[in-house]
Amino acid sequence: MILKKSLWSWALTRCRGLQALLLLLIVFTVFFRVFPLEMQKRIVNEAIRFRKIDTLFLYCGLYMGAVLLAGILKYAINVLQGYIGQKILLEMRTGLYQHVLQLPIGFYRRTPPGMVISALTSEISSVAEFLGSAVAVPVVNVLTLGTFGAYMFYLNPLLALLSLSIYPFEIAIIPFLQRRFNRLNSQRVTERRAMSNAVGEAVSGIHEIHANASYQLESEKVARFAKKLFQLRHRMNLFKFGIKFTNNFFQSLGPFLLFLLGGYYSIQGHFSLGALVAFLSAYEKLYDPWKELMDFYQNYQNAAVSYGRIQEAFDVQPEFRLLARDKKLVALSGHLQVEDLFFDVHGKIRLLEQINLELQPGQRLALVGLSGSGKSTLAMILAQLYRYEHGHVYLDHHELRELAKAEVIPHLGFVAQYPFIFDGSIRENILYGCRALSTVAGKTAPDDDPGSEEILHMVDQVGLTDDILRFGLNSLVGADCCQDLVHKVIRARHRLHDAWGLELADCVEFFQKGTFMEHSSIATNIVFGYPSGEGRPCEILPKSPRFRAFLQEKGLLEPLLALGLDVSRRTVPLMRDLGDDPFFFQQSPIPPEELDLYQAIMEHYKEEHPAFQPRDVEPLLALALRTVPGKHKMVTVPRELRAKILEARPLFRDYCSRKDPEAFVYYSENEYLHSRTLLDNLLFGRLKEDGSWAWDKVMKAVVDLLHEEDLYDRVLELGLEFQVGSKGDRLSGGQKQKVGIARALLKKPRLLIMDEATASLDMASQHRIQHYLDVELRGKATVVSVAHRLETIRDYDLIAVMKSGQIVEMGRYQELMEKRGLFYELVRGND
Repeated sequence: MILKKSLWSWALTRCRGLQALLLLLIVFTVFFRVFPLEMQKRIVNEAIRFRKIDTLFLYCGLYMGAVLLAGILKYAINVLQGYIGQKILLEMRTGLYQHVLQLPIGFYRRTPPGMVISALTSEISSVAEFLGSAVAVPVVNVLTLGTFGAYMFYLNPLLALLSLSIYPFEIAIIPFLQRRFNRLNSQRVTERRAMSNAVGEAVSGIHEIHANASYQLESEKVARFAKKLFQLRHRMNLFKFGIKFTNNFFQSLGPFLLFLLGGYYSIQGHFSLGALVAFLSAYEKLYDPWKELMDFYQNYQNAAVSYGRIQEAFDVQPEFRLLARDKKLVALSGHLQVEDLFFDVHGKIRLLEQINLELQPGQRLALVGLSGSGKSTLAMILAQLYRYEHGHVYLDHHELRELAKAEVIPHLGFVAQYPFIFDGSIRENILYGCRALSTVAGKTAPDDDPGSEEILHMVDQVGLTDDILRFGLNSLVGADCCQDLVHKVIRARHRLHDAWGLELADCVEFFQKGTFMEHSSIATNIVFGYPSGEGRPCEILPKSPRFRAFLQEKGLLEPLLALGLDVSRRTVPLMRDLGDDPFFFQQSPIPPEELDLYQAIMEHYKEEHPAFQPRDVEPLLALALRTVPGKHKMVTVPRELRAKILEARPLFRDYCSRKDPEAFVYYSENEYLHSRTLLDNLLFGRLKEDGSWAWDKVMKAVVDLLHEEDLYDRVLELGLEFQVGSKGDRLSGGQKQKVGIARALLKKPRLLIMDEATASLDMASQHRIQHYLDVELRGKATVVSVAHRLETIRDYDLIAVMKSGQIVEMGRYQELMEKRGLFYELVRGND
């Protein structure tokens, strides 16, 4: 197993070819690091002393060449050991993650997610950084130390012995400090994990935090961990910098001895000046490998602590084997037999006791009972999510706990009460089980995916079609793709207007070039389009001096400012009286936060035709431009102003085409609007009403149109690509359950286990899925269903009634009702 290997096993058994190359480079590097010292001695003793210019040039050239080669080799060593470290990190991280995913469900019940994330990211990275240098750093620095030491003995044995005598003292002191540092570092890892858990918990429960405004409470939790980490880090720094102080002190003590004794020997004539220079350089360079060895020792201790904590946390065996012992997988028909099954947790708490039942292939079993009776626990054991130790569960006469995942998963479909939805598209989530099955079988998943026709059929069976259709109609089609779809949509648009225009006239206002649009803003009426960038016309245009100049030139500025003032006068008093009710503000172009602004403007202009102040132009113009006549009915847009707006519409387009041709996208019956949804492009207009009746009427016409134009399946395909968000946050609870059911059924399992899988569905969707189970799946799969709606299990072959972890009644629906036992009471309680 990946966690059974020691640190040194990782270092010495991985990337052996690269490690050998690394050692070869180290040997050359050591030579080229010592060679310049000899050149220093010869430059002083031979070239300078005897004034030999050509010898000076030769030795200086050799010196510089050696320095350059040593630098290049050192660079190569650093890059190579970094690559080795990242290579080992890749193997460790992927191997550890695969191991973590296979750990028992119980492990995750007691292990916070933050600890798992921290171990897989920061902690294992520090381990891999050490492993990348585990061979190179000690070898290169020990060789360098030995070579420099030997060269110093060659120059002067006594001086070398005295210079090196200080290192044993350092070796004795530093490990003492390091051990204390390690203990504190271990505590720091624990506290950091705890802090990660607290932050992860807060992010997961952010809805609850906002609902209770518990910001301070959660901040205080993290603050306590932060304070502990601060204290630990401070104490660690005491030992960390104590180690550095020790290193620096002994490093400074060495030159003191050299200057004292070396200078004495040189004055006495027992030591040449060149030899003294070379000796000083050698001792100075001796510090670099020594320092790197000390740093290496610290990194080793840190890595050992982190690796030990990872081993301690994750050294747990998976409950089930992934792969079968034999390459030939077992063929299962769905025969299920449970004999004397007991199940305990933590070795103490008994959740199931002496469960016995048998199902023939294709039969259906319903598990019912009060909350906490053990229904879901039994379902999860049958789905191979929990491992039992006492009793037997046979799947086609194979002991379930002895079967590998690869043997069971191809025949098993499991739907939880709250299916987990992964970030990605609906298609990816529905195909998740099939793709996982392909990877277990060693195939390339995308090549073995069920086709779109099969996926859409399953989507229809679980009642997800309407949702997928809506997602598809709300999709954006980019300008660089799907040109065939674009042309079909434009053709369908014309068909919709011709065939359904009169029928939909009471609920849709279609865009027409020469018509004033009651249900669009004044700004949209002028532009007859929308900005190509972010924002709406009524937000962007009031701030534009160029647009105000255009309005002034066309005689529209004063009428629009007068309209803005009229809206203020009619709206502000009414909104003041109604208070902050959101319902009424939906009918007003003035939001609550701007009431005071427009009240002040309104009170400033008492006369009928005022002269507007420059400071009031922008807010009054903004108010007029965002007014929607058909929605904000307390205001009437004068007929003369409507006529002027229609006259200005083509003039504005010409004006912008000269000044800024890319600023706006204009409505055109023959062009696709790529920044608008597919439904917007089909309608080419706006809904007049927000009521469900209008939407239903429009959708009926749109669906008929899509079928006629052979676009229905294409839109559903777009809907399957809808991005569901993190944990499926963009889906409702019912939609998540439908995706989970479709995911399981698409595998065509021989054994289907459903743990209250339809609890969040409406009755219509529930009946649709039940019909599929009753008709399409009858006899094809053995079904075990934890039921919450007892009226849906009337036709089940067997009903097991559970209480306190035991089956207290078992039989068919009518038999159990006639007994008038617990099941009878449950049915009456449901009624």
